[in-house]
Amino acid sequence: MNFKNKTVVVTGGAGVLGSSMAKCFYELGAKVILIDRNQEALDALVNELEGVEGIVGDVLDTLNLTSIADEIKSKHGGIDILLNVAGGNIEGATQKEDQTVFDIDPPLIDKAIELNLHGSLYPSLVFGKIMAESGAGSIVNISSMATYSAITRVMGYSIAKSGVNSLTQWMACEMARNFGDKVRVNAIAPGFFIGNQNRKLLLNPDGSLTSRSEKVINKTPMGRFGTIDELNGAVKFLCSDEASFVTGAVIPIDGGFSAFSGV
Repeated sequence: MNFKNKTVVVTGGAGVLGSSMAKCFYELGAKVILIDRNQEALDALVNELEGVEGIVGDVLDTLNLTSIADEIKSKHGGIDILLNVAGGNIEGATQKEDQTVFDIDPPLIDKAIELNLHGSLYPSLVFGKIMAESGAGSIVNISSMATYSAITRVMGYSIAKSGVNSLTQWMACEMARNFGDKVRVNAIAPGFFIGNQNRKLLLNPDGSLTSRSEKVINKTPMGRFGTIDELNGAVKFLCSDEASFVTGAVIPIDGGFSAFSGV
């Protein structure tokens, strides 16, 4: 898996998942470009990783993305890899334990869908066009266990990530049929990892498991949560020449959660 001098764009690059993937490709010699709305977090990561570029950008703003894409193409000649990592649960769109779905304001559901679906769609169209023009490139989207079966309390997020699966398959077919077999689109579906966005859902203030996380562990044959860096192996594979005949795939990285019936 040789990524020396490959140009890798990571949306949500200053977040937990994005920064982990960015560091992985940075250590493999890639030219890494981070896109994120958080200037402070971007600056901290750029200072940590010498040579990594950070660009403040909004994945929901196609004009902004087009300007960024033109800048990257002018400076680096093209884009080899796009990691669509921007996304996550939206506060207010996640039901509290004493709420039903009818207690959620529809605009908050819209916001969750926009961030998690449009946040992958728009970069795929803008940066994917550069890949299509060059006839080579790899896009990796982030799906979720919430697309395999209903997971309570996160309806908007679940709908959006189901859309990401469809987007992945649709773009994979479009790219291969019209722009050649070296332009590939895949996704990973992470299982349960404890991060900043879901910490309150999975851990009590004293660090013990919530009733929700106990259910997760009981349905995970490996009997544990994943660690963020355990996603990177599959992402590297999907972006490498080793996966040259893999496109339109959604790969679960979940400790067996999606395979286990619970019985």
